[in-house]
Amino acid sequence: MKTAISVPNEVFELSERLAKKLKVSRSKIFAMGVEKLAEEYEDHEVTARLNEFYGNQRAEIDPAIMKMAALSLPNEEW
Repeated sequence: MKTAISVPNEVFELSERLAKKLKVSRSKIFAMGVEKLAEEYEDHEVTARLNEFYGNQRAEIDPAIMKMAALSLPNEEW
């Protein structure tokens, strides 16, 4: 889809340099940028949801796991 956008001169110049370096069109550069931003946003959204859920949970270690961990330690004298 064709569209027109306004960007600061510095962003335009950066897109030109990146397009030449990566040998793709300026349009592709902007599309790649939006895709990357969407990925990062989705990652942050998932992290925020997990933090919200687990932030309200009391963290406990299963006693059986604690016992197994203790038994796996070597007997050493200090």
